[in-house]
Amino acid sequence: MKLKIDAHQHFWKFDPVRDSWISEEMSVIQRDFLPQHLEVILKENGLDGCVVVQADQSEAETGFQLENAASNDFIKGVVGWIDLKSGNVEERLAHYKQFEKLKGFRHILQGEPQRDHMLREDFLKGISLLKKFGYTYDILIFNDQLKYSIEFVKKFADQPFVIDHLAKPLIKAQEIADWKKDISAFKDHGHVSCKISGMVTEADWKNWKKEDFYPYLDVVVETFGMNRLMFGSDWPVCNIAASYNVMKNIVDEYFASFSQSEKDAFYGGNAVSFYNL
Repeated sequence: MKLKIDAHQHFWKFDPVRDSWISEEMSVIQRDFLPQHLEVILKENGLDGCVVVQADQSEAETGFQLENAASNDFIKGVVGWIDLKSGNVEERLAHYKQFEKLKGFRHILQGEPQRDHMLREDFLKGISLLKKFGYTYDILIFNDQLKYSIEFVKKFADQPFVIDHLAKPLIKAQEIADWKKDISAFKDHGHVSCKISGMVTEADWKNWKKEDFYPYLDVVVETFGMNRLMFGSDWPVCNIAASYNVMKNIVDEYFASFSQSEKDAFYGGNAVSFYNL
């Protein structure tokens, strides 16, 4: 059976202090979002499981998501957080090997004042240890950081990387040229994949139309090909601009004319391979 996987979503128990990034204009997501809320939605949309991704930068967050995964079979993998710059990062990576569902790590690079944070020596040292333990790395950046990220991935040719949310192009402003030039540089780097996720929240939340996304989708299909792209909902964040079903319908329509094997890869096969689900 070919699994259909949502390769990118979140759970949280809403905490206004910790989750201060969720502003008043995002009030629709200022509440708890837990596995029981998503399970129904995945079934409605014909998906078999998901990969939950960290939303807070703490090992407590990693523990919380591992607990969610341990008690819910449909959660197939966890992308946690670890302090990659810490002196004891290798010990922590070894510690996490006991959790089969922990597949990789992510750092919120988009929020770092130093835009080339990923090129810091202490950060690179942490990244250099991931392969030894069989972990993936999710690259969460804004489009202005793509030029540093290409340099970053070139340093680790054997490390599996995935770019989250198409590196957040400026869809609302319909700016594409700079982002296209920068993301196209990843074409020949086969160890780097890309998640088609988080698009609706980069568009005009109230007034987007599905055609707004097609030029950006054309670029990532051309750059990564159908074996390095994954479907991700970015639920519940997507609710700011579209329900799960409406958001998924954008990509369903775009990929409607693609072959069944390409769709199988995009909607699950690639995530299963990448995250070893």
